[in-house]
Amino acid sequence: MICSRIVFEAAGKAALKQCDIPPLKPGEVLLENEFTVVSAGTERANLVRLPNTGTTEKGFPFYPGYCGAGRVAAIGENITGWNIGDRAVVQWGGHSSHTIKQARDIVKIEDDSIDLMDASFAHIASFAFLGVRRLRIELGEAAMIVGQGILGVFALQFAGLSGAIPVLASDFDPARRALAERLGATRVFSPDEGRIVEKVKEASGGDGPNAIVEVTGSATALRQALEYVAFGGRISLLGCTRVSDTPIDFYKYVHRRGISLVGAHTMTRPKQESAPGRWTEQDDYRTYLKLLAAGKLQVRPLISQVASPAEAPQVYAMLAENRNPPLGIVFDWRKLR
Repeated sequence: MICSRIVFEAAGKAALKQCDIPPLKPGEVLLENEFTVVSAGTERANLVRLPNTGTTEKGFPFYPGYCGAGRVAAIGENITGWNIGDRAVVQWGGHSSHTIKQARDIVKIEDDSIDLMDASFAHIASFAFLGVRRLRIELGEAAMIVGQGILGVFALQFAGLSGAIPVLASDFDPARRALAERLGATRVFSPDEGRIVEKVKEASGGDGPNAIVEVTGSATALRQALEYVAFGGRISLLGCTRVSDTPIDFYKYVHRRGISLVGAHTMTRPKQESAPGRWTEQDDYRTYLKLLAAGKLQVRPLISQVASPAEAPQVYAMLAENRNPPLGIVFDWRKLR
């Protein structure tokens, strides 16, 4: 059986290639992907070989993509509870037509009301869950989401569901600020507007937000957040600050004010059992699916483009050139069949 997958062959260059699918080992299932979601920030960073990326460390070829949803196409030996055609969240599978996973690691999509395109965002949404959970938000606390890319839009919704009020947001892009308001932000800001520190403090009740999710990965954005966070507040570092190009006075903004900076990289999760503030990937997928089924999350407003995988060279050429890419790009693998 042949698999199609997207590969970065060199800096700025993507292609769709074919490869053989190996035989299944005991405990493995073969998933036929219907949709995979582009993580624009991470994938662009690897495509253009920014510091602290896989392509910087190991070079090319590089196989992007880690987020999708599909159906079980084949089942290996010693597996119970799965049938051909069952729908599942696909994580860490690359942008490919097929993915092999251990059955114990995948989560079944059992509610028929959930659309697979919406479900395909489960893994990337789990990153935003972690960024919000690490802050341990209490009912009534003011929260701020810095950056309104995919992770920021999910974090905005999760902060509100966690009881934060008001929920503030910032982004340079007016369209993204408008979307944040549509999805429940109490106030939105552009980081370059005048009196931004004073305005954020005023909007949060005077002291500044108690809880901030920094999603941009920009050292400049982090420094600004440190200026308006409340005394004793918490900032989760959900964005990957790959280039530390801005000096930060940690004594003035962190040590002296009792600020907690919390790393929220998904690799810090527990592998087997969820704990307060740190849930496993699989438990966050289940939470995401429950929120979808209950109508408590909006996903479709995040989708800017649904492309055939055959268009990958053009999609990634655009990403390489655009520092502010479309919000959500989805590859529809059904278009290759």
